[in-house]
Amino acid sequence: MFLEAALLGASAAASPGPFQALLLQRAARVGPWRALHLAAVPLVSDPPVIAACLLMLAGMPAGLVRLLQLLGGGLLCWMGASALRELGRPGAAPPPAGPGTPAVPERGFGQAVLVNLLNPNVWIFWSLVGGPLLAAALRRSPGAAGLFLLGFYLPLVGVGAALVALFGAVGRLGPRAARTLAGASALAFLGLGLAQLWRGAAG
Repeated sequence: MFLEAALLGASAAASPGPFQALLLQRAARVGPWRALHLAAVPLVSDPPVIAACLLMLAGMPAGLVRLLQLLGGGLLCWMGASALRELGRPGAAPPPAGPGTPAVPERGFGQAVLVNLLNPNVWIFWSLVGGPLLAAALRRSPGAAGLFLLGFYLPLVGVGAALVALFGAVGRLGPRAARTLAGASALAFLGLGLAQLWRGAAG
């Protein structure tokens, strides 16, 4: 469970998206040291999302939870396959952000928390992927749930901080490094998605 959570957290941190764009934008604007604290934004923005998703899952029948597991596994596989397909295009380089990423004001940690709290990707992830896995761990024991969260957030925050330091130091990721990072993230998403599909089908 810890290893699965760690792979999921590292893959999420390395996958281009709104939160990664937030980190890199801030690092490029003010430098890595002044932006490093933003890597901890998910620790503040995610708990309300997790609590809401767990409450939603708690009232669901087992069959519907299993359906959510299957949907979550399909989502991870789709994300991984899409990323690999994008990498396969000639001359394609993975962008640091998705379209429509909101700008982060020069000041605050609070504004960054709000941006991530309103990010639909966070709600989709915890509804379809993280929530069912965390709920399963919680049914085993509170310790197992704590281990899952620790395994997820250690690499999520750590990789985010590393991206801030790297991007702030060199100004941008080189194309080879960006492709390697995106490829590893895509393969991890595929593997985790297949594992969740198997778990949901096995019931």
